[in-house]
Amino acid sequence: MERRLIEEAFPIAEVSKESRREKNIRQGHISTLHIWWARRPLAASRTTAFAALVPAPKDQKEREKLLERVKNIAPWEFVSQNNEANRKVLEELRELIRNAHGGRPPKVLDPFAGGGAIPLEALRLGCETYALDYSPVAVLILKCVLEYPQRYGKELLEAVRKWGQWVLEEARKELAQFYPPDKDGAIPVGYIWARTIPCQNPACGAEIPLMRQTWLAKKANRRIALRMIPRKPSFPSPSVPSPLWGEGQAEGSPFLLPRGEGQVEGPPFPVPRGEGQGESPFPSPHWGEVKGEGPSDFPSPHRGEGLGEGAKPWVDFEIVEGKAIDFDPEEGTVSRARVRCPVCGATIDDDTTRKLFQEGKAGQRMVAVVLHYPSRAGKFYRLATAQDMEVFRAAERALEEKRQKL
Repeated sequence: MERRLIEEAFPIAEVSKESRREKNIRQGHISTLHIWWARRPLAASRTTAFAALVPAPKDQKEREKLLERVKNIAPWEFVSQNNEANRKVLEELRELIRNAHGGRPPKVLDPFAGGGAIPLEALRLGCETYALDYSPVAVLILKCVLEYPQRYGKELLEAVRKWGQWVLEEARKELAQFYPPDKDGAIPVGYIWARTIPCQNPACGAEIPLMRQTWLAKKANRRIALRMIPRKPSFPSPSVPSPLWGEGQAEGSPFLLPRGEGQVEGPPFPVPRGEGQGESPFPSPHWGEVKGEGPSDFPSPHRGEGLGEGAKPWVDFEIVEGKAIDFDPEEGTVSRARVRCPVCGATIDDDTTRKLFQEGKAGQRMVAVVLHYPSRAGKFYRLATAQDMEVFRAAERALEEKRQKL
């Protein structure tokens, strides 16, 4: 039997490069139809399908020419730019495939078609294509990718645009309250959380955020990371009133707070939880409110168990970018369930970590917020604040109310 091109040679490096680049492409890509957890890159599907359908030339020069064709059809631009040159190349590929199968389009069957990348590219190459999947979700995706566009054409396009806009407007009416814009117009579009466990060192007890690494953005031209800042309780005792004190703080109070910042309704200074402080908006009793991109500079009443005797250390964060990253963001606090406390350096073995989760002693912490500016491209970040947690709690309550009505 005649051997196929893919059995003899294939430009793996070039196709892999285009497949990786494809992950960041949204406009016009089938990945925008529906999330599919095992979606194959179109570049890899297109090139491997072609290489599997044409014979391997015995002549080395002819083989190299055919491999060059494979490289040229790997980029996304080959299918996204519907120009005369690309259409001509595509027709030449279809002819090569037909010639290899007695002048007729070959039949291609994908019995586990999933998101539809392989059958879509087989169709593009002019094959008689069949796609199967056991999942009804996959079948619906396949119909939307392979069948409906050909059957309904422009009519489908206009209907999707019309009703998609309607869904968007209705969703905005209901959900806008849970995505309040910042003062500078930035809109929260995502939240970065960390699970937490308490440090098992009796002298510490800090709430440890479990993070394998702390990168927020890791590109050649844009590198942003979270820096963990260990904090320990301190008890200054000023002898004269400070202009930074919160209103109502008596002279000599051991607690310093910026005036009006971080204070909740109730007593004018931090007190142990349960003594008039009110419910903290943070799930963990040790969290602090962090404003802006820098760390919190003052003890906050949201850190829970009071800042008096028995107060526990905590971990603050700050966002750093570019050359200011003078640490290794690849080094987090957890690896294979083994945890290191960023405050005291104590370690927790994997068995203890699992036991803490099983016993319900793990928590969660909102660390950062992903932002979108309507007039700017890309993602931006800031630290989570108490207001973000309040919005999250409101969303939880609204969701629970909806569940009760169902």
